[in-house]
Amino acid sequence: MKGYLGIDIGSISTKGVVIDENLEIVASEYLWTEGDPMGAVKRLLKVLEKQLEGKDIKIVSVGTTGSARKLIGVMTNASVVKNEITAHAVGTTTLHPDVNTIFEIGGQDSKIIIIENGYVVDYAMNTLCAAGTGSFLSSQAHRLGVSVEEFGEIALKSKHPTNIAARCTVFAESDLVHKAQIGHSKEDIIAGLCKAVVTNYLNNIGKGKKFNPPIVFQGGVSKNVGVKKAFEDAVGHEVLVDKNGHLMGAFGVAVLAKKSGIEKDFSFDVIDTDFRTTGFDCPKCANHCEIVCVFKDNKLIDSWGNKCDNGAVKIN
Repeated sequence: MKGYLGIDIGSISTKGVVIDENLEIVASEYLWTEGDPMGAVKRLLKVLEKQLEGKDIKIVSVGTTGSARKLIGVMTNASVVKNEITAHAVGTTTLHPDVNTIFEIGGQDSKIIIIENGYVVDYAMNTLCAAGTGSFLSSQAHRLGVSVEEFGEIALKSKHPTNIAARCTVFAESDLVHKAQIGHSKEDIIAGLCKAVVTNYLNNIGKGKKFNPPIVFQGGVSKNVGVKKAFEDAVGHEVLVDKNGHLMGAFGVAVLAKKSGIEKDFSFDVIDTDFRTTGFDCPKCANHCEIVCVFKDNKLIDSWGNKCDNGAVKIN
């Protein structure tokens, strides 16, 4: 049976799924990028290859999304390279055709997607502030001496969530320390942090938008039941969390790879292939473009970043 690989490569986490011709997930993995997107994808592929052992699945098309989607697309000979908004929208509408609002919070970014009749009509992504992301919760969990996996369950025990300044990470951290010093309980502070994440999210990327149900919450932070409850309290609607919500971008781009009808050679041999990148600022005009070159076994296979022909890199 034909299989389709989707990879969502972000700055914090790397996700991958393989779907069959019926759009069923037959292999999946979620791991940390650790500042090395190509290394992370190799580790991802090792896991997926092992999960596919004994299954009659041949990957015939690859799709990539996320911040390093172009780089990983070159590495995996991808048929489809799409932005995160498109990938998440396609993945979510495939599993939840009636969805109207998508909340997504990842490690360092967050986004909102508004859908009408199956089509994206509006969206927004965070820019500079990290107070509404998973990395913020992780750092505060460390500060409080609890694991981020416990965060949500502890938050649900709170009767009076602490009001935490949600304007930015620096203010929130200062406020957290102050509230702890004056005797607020750990569970109230944690519930307050979950609420602060939601408040920051809705007041920034959700500003001016209508949150019509059904609402689906996804991304790694969607597994935090404290944040889920904070969203429901804030918007007054049930918020759905799909069991594969943390994989939705990868799932969506795998669906797009299938729908494209473009089949390209893919081999897990890429795991043992040497890839490297180099970058330089082009001095040939006032643009000073940052050029990225990708090498496979020391052979230049692709480059990008030039805004004019002066920065074009010749590929043999």
